[in-house]
Parts: sequence; structure tokens; C-alpha cells
Amino acid sequence: MSTIKEILKTEIQFLCFKSVKPDLKRMGNHYMAFGIMASWIAGIGRYWDNPRAEWWQYAGLGSVLYIFVMALILWLIIKPLKPQNWNYKNVLIFVGMTSPPGILYAIPVERFTSMESAQMINMWFLGVVALWRVMLWILYLKRSARLTGFVQLIGAILPLAIIVSILAFLNLEHVIFRIMGGLTDKDMSPNDGAYVIVVLLTYFSILASPVLLIAYIGSIIGIHRTNKNSATTT
Repeated sequence: MSTIKEILKTEIQFLCFKSVKPDLKRMGNHYMAFGIMASWIAGIGRYWDNPRAEWWQYAGLGSVLYIFVMALILWLIIKPLKPQNWNYKNVLIFVGMTSPPGILYAIPVERFTSMESAQMINMWFLGVVALWRVMLWILYLKRSARLTGFVQLIGAILPLAIIVSILAFLNLEHVIFRIMGGLTDKDMSPNDGAYVIVVLLTYFSILASPVLLIAYIGSIIGIHRTNKNSATTT
């Protein structure tokens, strides 16, 4: 019981943007289990009333797989920037701890509002959750990975642009490409406003990716040169 209380206390402080130092050596597996369970619950809540979802999405399996894949992408992209305290398990725990805000998607707003209002509310939910997680990611890069300045900026934006593009390409919501072609009345759902935001983010991500990649490669080269000069000096 004390373990659960410690995890919940740390999670609340983490979601409130406070600096936390969870005892990962002693309780790393417990935090990872908490993150997986939180993503599973959020995944079930996200799709339980979505008629376009597949069975594995209703079961929350997509969200669980998502945190493992996302953690891998973040770990691989940031690693060349020479972050501190950087290993896959720690990144996976971080991603899992950002899962609880996703439970907002489970609120069936379409049950007590009009379709237009439900679309607007769900769009705001998407914006709040996305901004919340991005701010946590930026703070994680600063506090744990110890990245600073321009390197921190590139490390924060590039992985997100890549992830948004991949999700849109996979079309996991079964509607993104139909929105781009125009939806009929029978295709409309309370989540369509949020999907439009995803489409816009995808456009911006694709346009920004070449510039971000050039800046990313330049940052890696600059870091290696700095480390080489420091080694030569010492």
C-alpha cells in the first residue's frame, strides 16, 4: 500500500510540473507497471464509444503498444544529442507517466451535448492533453536529460513532428484521409474536430521536418566537435 501511495504522490507532482526524483533503482518496475496500466485504461476509454475502432483498440492494446514504440523513437532520436541519465527503460517510464491525462478522451460529451459542441469539446481535450504532454517532455529533457538551449529545442520538436507524421500515415483513427477528402453526414463523429487538428499538425510537421532534420544533424556535429575539443584540451 505504501508503494502505491508513493507512486500516486509522485505521479500527481509530475503531472503538476514539479521536479520529482522517483527511486527507479528500487521501484523502477513498479513505475513502469503503473505507466502501462494507465495507458491501457486511457486506451480503453479513448475508443469505447468509437464505432470505427478495431477490436484491439477497444481492448486498449493499441495504447499500450504505442507507449513502447513512442519511447523507442524518443530514446533513439535524443541519444545522439548526448543526454544524461538516458536509457530506454527510463524513457518508457516517463512516457507511461504521461498517460493519465488521456483519460479525458473517455468522457462521452456527445451524450449530453450536440454533435457540434461535442466536436469542439473533444478538440479542446486534444489540445489540452497534447500541450500538457509536450510541456512535460520539454521539462524532462531539461531536468533529467540536462539538454539546454537550441539542442533542447530541437530535441523537443523533432521527435514530435516525426511521431505526428507516422500516426497520420498509419491512419489509426480510420478517418483522417476521409477528412482530407470531405466527410459525409453519416461519417461524422464527435472526434472529427480533433482529427482536423491532427491533419493540420501533420501538414506543419511534414513541412518543418527537413529544417528540423538539418538543425538536428548540425546539433549532433556541434556536440561531437565540442566533446572532441574538450578531450584534446584535457
